[in-house]
Amino acid sequence: MHRKLSDLKIRKIKLQQDGRTKKYTDGGRLYLLVNSKGKYWRYGYNFQKKQKSISFGVYPEISLMDARIAHQEARELLSRGIDPLAHRKMKQITGGVMDNNTFQAVGLEWFAMWKDDNSENHMQRTLVRLEKDIFPWIGSRPMIDIEPPEILMLLRRVESRGAFETAHRVKQLIGQVFRYAVATGRAQRDQTADLKGALKPYRKKHFPAITDPIEFGHLLRVIEEYRGSLVVRCAFKLSPLVMLRPNELAGAKWSEIDFNTATWTIPVKRMKAKKYIKEENATSHIVPLSKQAIVILREIELLTGRFEHVFTGARNRRKPMSSASVNMALKRLGYGETMKAHSFRTTASTLLNQMNYNPDAIERQLAHKDKDRVRAVYNRAEYVEERRDMLQHWADYLDSLREGADIIPFKKKA
Repeated sequence: MHRKLSDLKIRKIKLQQDGRTKKYTDGGRLYLLVNSKGKYWRYGYNFQKKQKSISFGVYPEISLMDARIAHQEARELLSRGIDPLAHRKMKQITGGVMDNNTFQAVGLEWFAMWKDDNSENHMQRTLVRLEKDIFPWIGSRPMIDIEPPEILMLLRRVESRGAFETAHRVKQLIGQVFRYAVATGRAQRDQTADLKGALKPYRKKHFPAITDPIEFGHLLRVIEEYRGSLVVRCAFKLSPLVMLRPNELAGAKWSEIDFNTATWTIPVKRMKAKKYIKEENATSHIVPLSKQAIVILREIELLTGRFEHVFTGARNRRKPMSSASVNMALKRLGYGETMKAHSFRTTASTLLNQMNYNPDAIERQLAHKDKDRVRAVYNRAEYVEERRDMLQHWADYLDSLREGADIIPFKKKA
């Protein structure tokens, strides 16, 4: 690697008094970032197709030699498939001790093993719960010393802010870490087992949904007249047609769309139910695209086709739009109490079942878990074309409702 900087050259570099920022490269994407406040060491790198950077400190506190050593260590981590920035964060959380038996160390080890089988959003929520609700209270405690009353005190803190569902999920998370510790020989039992019934019960709220055809037709007309941004407008119009969860829709990538076969193939890693799909040996969830869905995607392609994501962020085109965008649009239109983005799945499921469509095909399109493992494998292979026919008829039916018909008989093709 050809090095371009020297201590003499760095000392001669003057700070940018005009407020601009200037880069001085040293090789291997290590560079010195100079502005009016100082000289900062940075390393730019790519990880999992994303551009990232990590700071090594300020010159002269961090010398050229120190920066090059840190740079080499980061490159070695990358060569082993480890994100240098994530590795640093993990070391900071655990105080640099990665091989001890504290809850923090074991929890992060479990998280590193567990995260690849779960969606990005679920992974982030779990990490937040670890860092905000668990680690500050029992993170430094050895696994073998933690007792049920100590865990209950932690959970009471979560309950005290009215987050009763979160308290149950935090308890489940602690239990997962304990069971991993038992499996790896660092704990003798799951201490959360003794807390059964100790938390306040909660009722899971179901999403409100419009299932009356006349009312739903009115909503479709309102959606058609929505005047938000083109990105949100297209996502809004596509939502009733594809029966996907908001996160799955918002994270759509152009690489997943095949216009030739009118098929949207979503990788397992993007699905909320991906662990169930993996149990069935599937690598993706298939969404047959109706003619109406294709028209919407062609419209948005003119704006975002050159980017990775179909529905790009409002401020950053290289990121997907927020999964809350459709919910916000519904709220602006006065449907905040009666309809959510997730509710389009409920509406489709309810009406399609009333129309006597095959319940297994509907459940497969919703990417729900089939408790019968043998039947699940059969269903996956059997219902793709049936689902394609179902979604096309569903789109045609929605067109009829949008045009103002009252109740239109929904019939399958003979």
